[in-house]
Amino acid sequence: MSIRADNLVWKIGSKTIVNDVSLIVSPGEMLGLLGPNGSGKTSLLRLLAGLKRPLSGQVTLDGQNIDKIRRRTIAQRVALIEQHATTNANIKVVDVVKLGRFPHRSMFSGWTGEDDAAVNDALARTELTAKRNDSWQSLSGGEKQRAHLARALAQSPKELILDEPTNHLDVHHQVSLLRLVSELPVTSIIALHDLNHAAMFCDRLLVMQAGKVVAFGTPEDVLTRELLRDVFCVDAHVTRSPYHGKPLVHFER
Repeated sequence: MSIRADNLVWKIGSKTIVNDVSLIVSPGEMLGLLGPNGSGKTSLLRLLAGLKRPLSGQVTLDGQNIDKIRRRTIAQRVALIEQHATTNANIKVVDVVKLGRFPHRSMFSGWTGEDDAAVNDALARTELTAKRNDSWQSLSGGEKQRAHLARALAQSPKELILDEPTNHLDVHHQVSLLRLVSELPVTSIIALHDLNHAAMFCDRLLVMQAGKVVAFGTPEDVLTRELLRDVFCVDAHVTRSPYHGKPLVHFER
């Protein structure tokens, strides 16, 4: 397996945020993380990325406890894009993307052709080549989100963890980003709100409610009318899309 979590528990004070969560994500798999606001998705992602330590349970990368792995080694293979990632520095877009290369460089190593190639490829994949020399502060919210993705891609990760990366994006870039992530040769875990996007692009879905896992499986198994009513408090019908064959959620008015 690529990422595994066993019985994770994490609290703030006496409030349990992540409650006995276990999961296994296989190499190359795209796992969609779903759940209403406050269900514990962001906290779980930060635990999986090694930014938080669980109160109990453990996260392993290729069978090794993440707490025993050097931070530099984790940074070389796990890229995290947080929901509210930002910077106040007035720097160029290309300089933001270059930050993704730092885990792979030593104190004394110079910038290499390999670094340039990784940055240029990341900019091209996220459709930001034309904006590479633009000021960060001149970007729209959606462009900033794509730049953060480019930084993560420049990192050349084995695991990519994204917290609601389609926020602020127009429809074209929402679909483009999810298609790009689904086609990357990496393991990805991505928190989403759009159920149809999750069904369309993710191999499996994990649904959280009040810190617990309430469903884990393929989109076909997870996205049922009963789950949508019980977890998301919506009435909806689920059919199969005639275009891509994945579940399609139709919400009732």
